Amino acid sequence: MADSGRGILLVVSGPSGVGKGTVISGLLERYPDVELSVSCTTRPRRQGEVDGENYHFISDSEFEQMRRSGELLEWAQVHDRHFYGTPREPAEQALAMGRTLVLEIDYQGARSIREQLGDQAVLVFVAPPSWQALIERLRKRHTESQQAIVERLASAREEIENMGMYNYVVVNDKLSEAIEQLVSILLTEQQTIERFDWRRLRDELLAQADEWG
Repeated sequence: MADSGRGILLVVSGPSGVGKGTVISGLLERYPDVELSVSCTTRPRRQGEVDGENYHFISDSEFEQMRRSGELLEWAQVHDRHFYGTPREPAEQALAMGRTLVLEIDYQGARSIREQLGDQAVLVFVAPPSWQALIERLRKRHTESQQAIVERLASAREEIENMGMYNYVVVNDKLSEAIEQLVSILLTEQQTIERFDWRRLRDELLAQADEWG
């Protein structure tokens, strides 16, 4: 899915437990040349996670240095504990080279990126089919305490309240359909006149027309 026009930063947000990571993985399996942005975080690495692949795991002091020096495109403190941020340089390089980069962040980060990058950022909100379905998905993960689930549901409410700032909404009821919707969004955005390399196509077609006589 390489594109020689303008790059796309596909920003995907949604409540914890909604399955946005799984939906993104489905997109990446279909289109291996679409890249996933790797965020920085100060939280400890969990079992099975790989530094530089899942996250860049850094210290609080390193994060603060990156924030102060403008090396982060956006950043946030989650649940008043750990910090998360998006490295600026890889994102800007991908966009400059016409590539597609997928970024999974919350609504605050999405708003910050929209303010900085304008329509180069395409904002997609992944929503649950119902509130009860979201609760059940969080419980089935068996990775968090009841208090952590309560905190995540409170954050989910904030995410949903800000749904209106996004360009697209994908309801993750059936996973296969949600993946197809995200794929369709990306294909649509790549064909817009602002991003498609229409000048090259125009010149080729006109040259062929001239040869035809």
